[in-house]
Amino acid sequence: MPGFRIAVIAGDGIGPEVIEPSIRVAEAAALKYDSATLEWNRLPWSSDFYKKTGHIVPPGGWDELQKHDAILFGAIGSPDVPETVTVHGLLLPMRRMFDQYVNVRPAYLYPGVPCPLAGKEPGSIDMLVYRENTEGEYAPVGGRLYPNTPDEVAIHSAVFTRRGCERIIRAAFEAARKRRKKLTSVTKSNALPYGMVLWDEAAKAVALEFPDVEMKSLLVDAAAMDFVRKPESFDVVVASNLFGDILTDLSAAVAGSIGLASSANLNPTRKFPSMFEPVHGSAPDIAGKGIANPLAAVLSTALLLDHLNLTKSANAVRDAVAKVLGAGKVMSPDLGGKSTTDEVADAVRAAV
Repeated sequence: MPGFRIAVIAGDGIGPEVIEPSIRVAEAAALKYDSATLEWNRLPWSSDFYKKTGHIVPPGGWDELQKHDAILFGAIGSPDVPETVTVHGLLLPMRRMFDQYVNVRPAYLYPGVPCPLAGKEPGSIDMLVYRENTEGEYAPVGGRLYPNTPDEVAIHSAVFTRRGCERIIRAAFEAARKRRKKLTSVTKSNALPYGMVLWDEAAKAVALEFPDVEMKSLLVDAAAMDFVRKPESFDVVVASNLFGDILTDLSAAVAGSIGLASSANLNPTRKFPSMFEPVHGSAPDIAGKGIANPLAAVLSTALLLDHLNLTKSANAVRDAVAKVLGAGKVMSPDLGGKSTTDEVADAVRAAV
C-alpha cells in the first residue's frame, strides 16, 4: 500500500476551516480508489504563530518542509500582521525556495453553479491557466529611498529571464497538447518593450517544438475582456506572475465563484515538494462563521493527488464535487445556498 507524507500549513482566517474537511475527502478517496495512505504533518505556521514566537517560519523550518512529498496550504494573512511578514515571509519565499515555477489554476463551470454570464452551459468554460510563479513582476528586486519624506522613491524591478519564460511556456504547451491543443500567451509587449518582448520571443521559440498546438498571443487587456466576453474560447493560457494572478481571479469569478478556485504550485523536477492551495486567501471577514466554501481546498487536494500519481483518487474527488454541485441541494452561501463548510465537504466525502 503506497503511503505519502504531506505537510499541512492551514494558516490564517478560513484556512483551517477549509483545509481540515478537505483532508477528510482526500483520505477517503486515496484509500478507496488507490489503496493509498496519506500521513498529514500539521505545522502551526500562521500569523498567531508569528505573534507568539517572532517567526512565521521557525528556524530549520524550510529543511523540515522539504522532507515531505507535498504541501497542502490553506491561506496566510491577517489584518494585524504586515504582509511583509506573512506573504513575503512564507508564501512567496516557498515558491522561490522550492522552485515551484509552475502555478496551475483551473477554471471550470460546473453543473448547478450559477454563472454571472448569460447563456453559458456547464462545461463551456474550461480553461487552464499556467502562471509563471518565481520571477516576473513579483521578484523581490527594488527598494525605497528617502523614506517618510516628500522625496520618497520606490523602485520595483520586474525580472524576466529566458530560462524562466521558456520553462513555464513549455509546461503550458505540454498541457495544451493533452487537451484541445490551443494555447494563448498573454503579453503586453506593446508597452513593456524589454521583459514582455523577451516573453514573446520565448513563446515563439518554444512554439516550434509543438507544431501540433495552435498558439496565439494576446495583450493582457484584450485577454481580460475576452475572459468575460467569450471565456469558452480559451483552453490553456500562459501568463507572467502578475498577469496570471489577476486573470485567474477573473476566470474564477466567471466560472461561478473564487470559492471553487484551486491551484497547484509545482516543481516539475520533484527535487523539492510541490504545494497545493485554494486561491481565495484567508478571508478574515468570514473567518469563524462556518460559511466558507471548502471546494477550492477540496479541488486543490485533487491536484495534489494527481501530483502523487493517484489519478483514480483525484478523478473521484472531482467527480464527487461535480455530483454535489449538480444536485444543488448542498451549496455554500457564495453559490446561493445555505450549507455550512462542513456540510458541503461531508456531502463530497459521501459522494466519494
